[in-house]
Amino acid sequence: MRKLGAELDVEAMTLYHYVPNKDALLEALVDRLISALAGIRPEPGERWDGWLGRVARAYREQLLAHPGVLPLAATRPVTSVESLELAETALGVLGLPPARGLDVVSTVMTFVLGHTLAEAGRAPGVESDVDSLANLDAGRFPLLARALSDGARHAERFEFALAALLAGLVESTRTGTERNRRRPRNVSTT
Repeated sequence: MRKLGAELDVEAMTLYHYVPNKDALLEALVDRLISALAGIRPEPGERWDGWLGRVARAYREQLLAHPGVLPLAATRPVTSVESLELAETALGVLGLPPARGLDVVSTVMTFVLGHTLAEAGRAPGVESDVDSLANLDAGRFPLLARALSDGARHAERFEFALAALLAGLVESTRTGTERNRRRPRNVSTT
């Protein structure tokens, strides 16, 4: 709180007029980030996976715009009225039993957090995967070298994975159970 007070050019004690303690301040940062998503409403006739995809993309944009909040977003509860309203909207849009809907929303939001942490959450001074693998032995790892030759394509990878995740969730909820899948052929169960 002293460092923040110094940064804002106020006494640390002044901050306690607005927040009771450091934890409350950190939770408010996360709540503020999530509350930016609250205005994303479903369009008339929009499928839930389309809407949830828009929310996921906006969440990623917020996290990338504020990378210092990434570790907090991954570890702090989200309890603001705006974030709870977003969750309530999501459960209504999904039209699933509430517990299953919460599973879907949690899965997507956790995916966004994890992907964005991998993309932007490196410690200062730690080079990216592409930079750290720049001198990769292409003779020994030709496929990996070719895959990395285009450079970091985080946005494309995010879109690919999000589309696959949402398609799987749609299928999973359409059939009514994730456990009732066919086993792939030629796979031993022993």
